[in-house]
Amino acid sequence: MAGSVAWSAAEPYATALRTGRGPLFLRRTDGWLLPLEVERWCAGADAVDRAVLDRCEGAVLDVGCGPGRLVAELAARGRTVLGIDVSGAAVDHTIRLGGLALRRSVFEPLPGEGRWDTVLLMDGNIGIGGEPSVLLERVAALLRPGGLLIAETVRGRVDERARVQVVDTIDAARTTGTPFPWARLGTPALLRYARRAGWRSVAQWDAGGRCFAALRTRQASSSADPAKRAAVISSQRVSKPSGESPVSDR
Repeated sequence: MAGSVAWSAAEPYATALRTGRGPLFLRRTDGWLLPLEVERWCAGADAVDRAVLDRCEGAVLDVGCGPGRLVAELAARGRTVLGIDVSGAAVDHTIRLGGLALRRSVFEPLPGEGRWDTVLLMDGNIGIGGEPSVLLERVAALLRPGGLLIAETVRGRVDERARVQVVDTIDAARTTGTPFPWARLGTPALLRYARRAGWRSVAQWDAGGRCFAALRTRQASSSADPAKRAAVISSQRVSKPSGESPVSDR
């Protein structure tokens, strides 16, 4: 939870989402910088995003939804979808786009636990919490048996754990904020962790310079009708607020 607090309190991130532009970076404690693609995140879903969303099944939970381009695209398609993010600015932006979102960490109680058909971990969100095996265990608990995880990975055989800060400058002397744990995984590393946890790989692909993997949880001996599952999840959703007010964090 400390990482969630640090990220949500990062003023450079909130400012970047409000303006729709960077620069914005993840800075490791050794000074290495990872540029974050704020402009792409704040734009509409592109062709690569839409192709990923075409693979989604049933009701979709977008973990770390950011400014909400994927939630908004799925909502426009008439899909049952919920975004969650620890940043109030991200949740507000998602709601303004017409999506439904909660200010919530993936490790907090969530609507529809154990009944989501698809979980998305896009834009590096496989790194949330800094321990991929812990995150995969949590995602498995959110999905229905046999449910689908689509995760975006980094290119190559990367398997990295680090403490980072969200910053808007390359000047280390101006860096503020509390470092928090993060991870970066290539597809081979993700599949290794997933196999250990009982996930089944169903697809890996590259598109537009980005890398993705699709995994399934263990199947149960019986499963509910997909339409009924979607109805149950939809019935648990928080009503969309009016105007610019944030989603209730009940």
